[in-house]
Amino acid sequence: MRRTAALLVAVLGLAAVGCEGDDEQSSAPQKVTTTRVQVVEGLGREGGFDPSQIYNRLAPGVVTILSVFDAGASILDEGGEGGQGSGFVLDGEGYIATNAHVVTGDDGGRAEDMFIEFSDGNRVRAEIVGVDPNVDVALLKVDPEGLELTPLRLGVSHRIVVGEPVAAIGSPFGERQSLSIGVISAIDRNIESLTRFQIGDAIQTDAAINPGNSGGPLLDAQGRVLGINAQIKSQSGGGEGVGFAIPVDAVRRSLRELRGDGRVSYGYLGVQTLVLWPQLADRLELDVRDGALIQEIEDGSPADKADLRPGDDEIGFQATPVRTGGDVIVAVDGHPLSRRDDLADEISAMSAGDEVRLEVVRDGKHQTIRVRLGQRPPGSG
Repeated sequence: MRRTAALLVAVLGLAAVGCEGDDEQSSAPQKVTTTRVQVVEGLGREGGFDPSQIYNRLAPGVVTILSVFDAGASILDEGGEGGQGSGFVLDGEGYIATNAHVVTGDDGGRAEDMFIEFSDGNRVRAEIVGVDPNVDVALLKVDPEGLELTPLRLGVSHRIVVGEPVAAIGSPFGERQSLSIGVISAIDRNIESLTRFQIGDAIQTDAAINPGNSGGPLLDAQGRVLGINAQIKSQSGGGEGVGFAIPVDAVRRSLRELRGDGRVSYGYLGVQTLVLWPQLADRLELDVRDGALIQEIEDGSPADKADLRPGDDEIGFQATPVRTGGDVIVAVDGHPLSRRDDLADEISAMSAGDEVRLEVVRDGKHQTIRVRLGQRPPGSG
């Protein structure tokens, strides 16, 4: 079985994949479709958490995804080139969100055939609209005619708090429409993507996430999608209370661009940095307490062309190697950097070709440097 979940790899923002209607009416006969779209109202009591209600209303919007990587083989063949994961309906047009690793192989190649299985037993062929390996997200589409679709509402992940109850629905080990519940165990985690760039602001939960849950939704008390379940950290290969979801805020932009262009363009600066903490700032005799200390700059990168400076000496401090003497980036376009992922979040929110204004501290003096961002390079590792 090809990837059914990412094990021990530490990744989220789901796009509002909206629909635009056509106000122009034609005199030609209209084709009648049998698509039904269930509108899901708000769930849960005020401040309450009702898992059974969440499940009964939203499970029909969660699907099982079957990927075939060898067109001549069956996904049911023993040792066949297939994989299985989860996903969820985004709208009445048949768009479905899932993880990129559910529909791509170990070599990054896309599945040759895709099938979506709904809760009522309907199984239909799907196409891959686009894949974003940087946030482990894929957008699929099915022909909605004849289907009863239950779109899930997208929430926001930047307001969640540790301890908040959550529900996960998916197909662990192929067991369709399974519910698990838990809480938000931690926020602002870093997990691995399918490239060499990490995904920040990931959500950690103790809701059981197992192989096959990948691509399914992590839901709040009102039934809104907070993230896409993506990974588990496990020594046994099963769920041990440490699961991770890609935050919905991180994937929104991804799905929007995948629907429009089939790909996502991320801005690229080309630096490796170390986030300051108070004792390190004191040790380096800096007059700032927050920021990103540049450790390395990639040759030929936008940062290199803008003459940003890396550290040229190295010390050991609190069991951490630190290259000193480089620029400290303290703000991006006027937005102060105070968290570990702030610089990466600011840059990745932009596109190749955008100009960014960096406030840096160099030799004790504040200055502004303008950089035109490049295209984030592909590749893994």
